[in-house]
Amino acid sequence: MSETFRHWSRNWGTRLAALALILIFYGFARLPQAPENERKELASRFAFDRTPIPEMPEGQGPERRTVRPVHPDLREIASWISSVGAGVSLHDLDGDGLPNDFCSIDTRVDLALVAPVPGTGDRYPLFALDPAPRRFDRATMAPMGCLPGDWNEDGRTDLLVYYWGRPPIAFLRVADGPLAAAAFRPLDVAPADERWYTNALTSADVDGDGHLDLIVGNYFPDGARILDAQATNREHMHRSMSRSENGGKNRLLLWQSAGPEQVAFRDVPDAFDPQTTFSWTLAVGAADLDGDLRPEIYFGNDFGNDRLLSNRSTPGHPQLVAVEGERRFTDPSSKVLGHDSFKGMGVDFADLNGDGLLDIYVSNIAQNWALEESHFVWVSTGRPEKLQAGVAPYHDAGEALGMSRSGWGWDARFADFDNDGVPEAIQAIGFVRGTKNRWPELHELAMGNDNNMRHPGAWPHVKPGDDLSGHLHNPFFVRAKDGRYYDLAAEVGIDDSLISRGLGVADVDGDGDLDFAVANQWERSWFYRNEARKPGALLALDLRLPAGAGTRPAIGAAATVVLPDGTRHVAQVDGGSGHSGKREPVLYFGLGAADPSLPLPVEIQWRDTTGRAQRRTFQFTPGRHTVRLGGTEGGA
Repeated sequence: MSETFRHWSRNWGTRLAALALILIFYGFARLPQAPENERKELASRFAFDRTPIPEMPEGQGPERRTVRPVHPDLREIASWISSVGAGVSLHDLDGDGLPNDFCSIDTRVDLALVAPVPGTGDRYPLFALDPAPRRFDRATMAPMGCLPGDWNEDGRTDLLVYYWGRPPIAFLRVADGPLAAAAFRPLDVAPADERWYTNALTSADVDGDGHLDLIVGNYFPDGARILDAQATNREHMHRSMSRSENGGKNRLLLWQSAGPEQVAFRDVPDAFDPQTTFSWTLAVGAADLDGDLRPEIYFGNDFGNDRLLSNRSTPGHPQLVAVEGERRFTDPSSKVLGHDSFKGMGVDFADLNGDGLLDIYVSNIAQNWALEESHFVWVSTGRPEKLQAGVAPYHDAGEALGMSRSGWGWDARFADFDNDGVPEAIQAIGFVRGTKNRWPELHELAMGNDNNMRHPGAWPHVKPGDDLSGHLHNPFFVRAKDGRYYDLAAEVGIDDSLISRGLGVADVDGDGDLDFAVANQWERSWFYRNEARKPGALLALDLRLPAGAGTRPAIGAAATVVLPDGTRHVAQVDGGSGHSGKREPVLYFGLGAADPSLPLPVEIQWRDTTGRAQRRTFQFTPGRHTVRLGGTEGGA
């Protein structure tokens, strides 16, 4: 070997080897892409028509703003503190049989607004829910979300608004006729003089007594003055990047009694273990994961472990036990359920692997070339009985399914938009938009001493003009033949750059395919009408329980549809899982090319109004069916 070659090898061999390793790891790091022709074929099944959601006209209502006044300790991170609040719910509020009404939180005016969905007729004018005479001060409080439900069980749909700066307010529907602010009576569901910072709230029959309870996910510590620009106390942030348990108190409000224009809840003081209780919660989900008609609860937490609670309650006596996943040899510890240190900001449920059990989709931060944690898809291992032994029978398949990386995520939703029997997945993405990239400073905070986290002065400046994940789009994930999901938002034509928070899903116009709405932070929100060219057959089940002179949604009821080839589809009526978006409480089953005249067996399980578990098998042809569930006599 010549001296020249040895010299070349010493100088360039190591460099070339390093470059080769970099290219290999870069190849592994890149998300796989479906072939172009397959992407086009998949995208051809979807089409959406985008329309702005109605908003308060300029010059009416409070003065518009794009950042909130905050506590003096937090002024240098005012945009971070002001990064939440946009929300949207789709529901049938006026009783016309269609979920063509919305309740949205517009952060620019800090109002909960109600109006018909665009394109569904001018049935009543837009109005704002008025908290008066309940305590509300826009200078120190802000609404964060709007949850529909029949809280006093009179057969009318009420609205519950949750806030930063005070406990939630239930707006009880007290008058029939056209919707208007005067048709709702505001009612405190907890002591009005307390200061809560609620970022997630869902409803479920937690203790199995036949009535809906409220699961409240709070963020900043109770009593803080986060939005008080005149405050003189001191405020703190999270305790660490990975184990922050110094946040607001998460609460279980058990339903106690109701009457005309009244409802009462009991705050259960020790409903959750201490770690769950004081996590910084941004998302809450409730679903029965083991088939006993008692909902498990998933808390998506910021700067700390998410928590899954197994439900072992009896009427009036909630018992919720934290369970954790089992680590396999190849699992990073941060991808074991209950051990992650990510930023849980959205949660939803669907059966992805066809085992008849719900899987769990969780949004985190997964920003390429920035903070690339991972979104989770906790897929069931088919052993639900392990929940009773303290084990969460789930493994993360987010990377294998192609949904682990998309950006700074908030609400996450599964929905079958083309009725082929395979759910698509959508996410609300983005944080703050500006021109000055603050990721380098945020990385410094993340790599620094955890003891610095609680001090606002140690955080990077995040004020108007600064940018963190501010120029992304909301992904639209579609499952391909290889079993992976691919983001086809660009091919479908819905890849606009948005700063999104909440996602609402419903078949707004009753045409047999699902539409959705996106709530955006400090900017206009949008409704996406589904214009799919050839959707498959659909079975929609509106499951109802008796309530007053009418009915209410049977939150928590479960249905299993069996197709002629033996395929089983499962779903449960959702009571508001997620961050700040709420879906219609109706079950939708895409049936593909099913014969529209062929009845299908459907097993329905529910708890009646006394809390008794019921089960019955029905026969339904494709289409929309309203099912009134009572005792064992439930009928269609």
